[in-house]
Amino acid sequence: MIILAATPIGNLGDASPRLRTALAEARVVASEDTRVTQRLLAALGIENRPRLIALHEHNERQKAAELVELARDEDLLVLSDAGMPTVSDPGFPLVAAAAAAGVLVTAIPGPSAVVTALALSGLPTDRFAFEGFLPRKAGERARRLGELAGDRRTLVFFEGPSRLAASLAALAEAFGAERPAAVCRELTKLHEEVRRGPLAELAEWAAAGVRGEICIVVGGAPEPGPADAGDAVARVLQLTAGGARLKDAAADVAAATGLGKRELYEAALRERAPKHP
Repeated sequence: MIILAATPIGNLGDASPRLRTALAEARVVASEDTRVTQRLLAALGIENRPRLIALHEHNERQKAAELVELARDEDLLVLSDAGMPTVSDPGFPLVAAAAAAGVLVTAIPGPSAVVTALALSGLPTDRFAFEGFLPRKAGERARRLGELAGDRRTLVFFEGPSRLAASLAALAEAFGAERPAAVCRELTKLHEEVRRGPLAELAEWAAAGVRGEICIVVGGAPEPGPADAGDAVARVLQLTAGGARLKDAAADVAAATGLGKRELYEAALRERAPKHP
């Protein structure tokens, strides 16, 4: 089978007994960086020296079929540098290929920067989405954030220290300066820090420079206030002017605003009717 194993994200004490056993018994390990795996084995005092196969973003699609076939005959332990493989780390193409080929995949749960940051953020945890790293280019980043601006779920991002200030400023511009957020850095490590506040305030703080591995957690979009009926009718008429059927336009605007579809339809009909002196 294929065994996805979560590794510590900073504190070696978070290595689970199951992970230690798996490392001590593994004959073959596919890892994001074989040097990191060697250091982990040494740090945990594990004398086993399994065969190490590099599995990273540049070769994982080419390696997937080969590793799936290997896992038909013996267990394959899969590691990323930190946290759970496949979560913004190599492993997804391998799991997809294994599922398609009928090869069993299991996991050794453990540390996760995403869930740790979410728990520490002080923001709602009942509904959330992980968005990974934001695009590097400003235009692509703005488009991505424009798509997310209305999302009511708490959002979690990864970010590097050199881009943190720019990303927070872009978030503040797209989501609003007062949107609540948290910057979580160096999680589980000696210098762990969680800085909470409005996005604009956090962007100003980050401009002075921040070090370490970072998660950004941002509160979801606030619930919309009561819709203005006049604006809603105007939107219905705008859609019909663009070629939409009145019935469809009323239904779309009703779904977006919570107003009644029939009321919007009839109000739009009245607005379209000729006005008599």
